[in-house]
Amino acid sequence: MDRKQLYTIEEEKDLGSVITIDFKVSQQCNQAYAKASRMLGFIDRSIKHKDRDILLSLYKSLVRPHLEYCIPAWSPPYVKDKELIEPIQHRFTRMFPELWKLPFLRRLQHLKLWTLEERRVRADLIKVYKIIHRISSVSIDTFFKYNNYGVTRDHLLKLMKKRALTDL
Repeated sequence: MDRKQLYTIEEEKDLGSVITIDFKVSQQCNQAYAKASRMLGFIDRSIKHKDRDILLSLYKSLVRPHLEYCIPAWSPPYVKDKELIEPIQHRFTRMFPELWKLPFLRRLQHLKLWTLEERRVRADLIKVYKIIHRISSVSIDTFFKYNNYGVTRDHLLKLMKKRALTDL
């Protein structure tokens, strides 16, 4: 263009999310893990008196936002990416000495937290609700179509996901 060579880039960061050339979210997961891990380490090193309420509020305000920022756009579909992010919450729940010996899910119950996977599913459901009820600017035709095939008794909000020919 205008006698200037255009370069191909492998990834671009836009509004805090990493978009790669193949639209895979592994790089975004790596960056979210790194930021959240640094913040969790900072909290662990800085707070000597590990009060439950203080640690919970610090985790919810400083660590979890890195793992959940814009999550409906880059929610990890692959197990390897999900397994990369989940240990952050494991590390956090082990910061409480009285919970060390409990299994992970019991620690979460004790702290009244959900797993990160449950929070991602919840965020997806909220986004779908907003799309269906036209609260979001995204049109329902972009991702879904209504399933009206042979329906005589059920509700009319049954959705079908549009099929794609590739991973993208």
